[in-house]
Amino acid sequence: MAKRQILLDTETTGFYQDKGDRMVEFAGLEMTNRQLTGNNLHIYIHPERDMPEDAAKIHGLTIDVLEEKSAKPFAEVGKQIADFMRGAEIIAHNAPFDVRFINMEFQRMGLPTLEELGCEITDTLAIAKELFPGQKNSLDALCNRFSVDRSKRVFHGALIDCELLGEVYLAMTRQQFDLMGSGEEEETQAVKAVETVQIHAPRTARLKIIKADTEELAAHEHYLDDLGADCVWRKSATTEEA
Repeated sequence: MAKRQILLDTETTGFYQDKGDRMVEFAGLEMTNRQLTGNNLHIYIHPERDMPEDAAKIHGLTIDVLEEKSAKPFAEVGKQIADFMRGAEIIAHNAPFDVRFINMEFQRMGLPTLEELGCEITDTLAIAKELFPGQKNSLDALCNRFSVDRSKRVFHGALIDCELLGEVYLAMTRQQFDLMGSGEEEETQAVKAVETVQIHAPRTARLKIIKADTEELAAHEHYLDDLGADCVWRKSATTEEA
């Protein structure tokens, strides 16, 4: 059977699920064979508490906005979310954050945790840190790195973030394919083609050395002159000659 994956993102009232913060938006986009299926779940959730101003500035969801969207308390939508995610691989950026909030909300209802539902958790932030150590690995930074269009991302909305995450995840795990890209058979053929090129590319025992001509040497000296008396390249040459 094809592996079922869910691109996941949540928005909340704050950072601390153990200090009264609640979930206010859930989005999950289903993929099989690295293709979106269209079987998605997007729900606005009433937190049954106030919305801190700092949180509203990030995702744009005030209590008034949520009530205009007819947001229901988590207790009324939790089972639907649990059934949607059951047994899937969950892909999220900074996944521990989302997992903590979802499990907290489930436990308030007496529902199983994601782990008890048989979900495997994949953290794209951890993947990015391994691929790009020491670099910025926020979702915005990764979108820039992989040329993913994020012009529609005015706020950190769960749905748009899932869509961006899908592009980034596929780019990190197989950069030549996007959400509407090749199928599994074409993917296999493309990989074989790359391997064939790598296998049959001849390597010579010696590298051809092309020395700089007179004009290039003169241009180089002129460039060093512009750097001034403290030019490190000329100092190195003087040291070696001594």
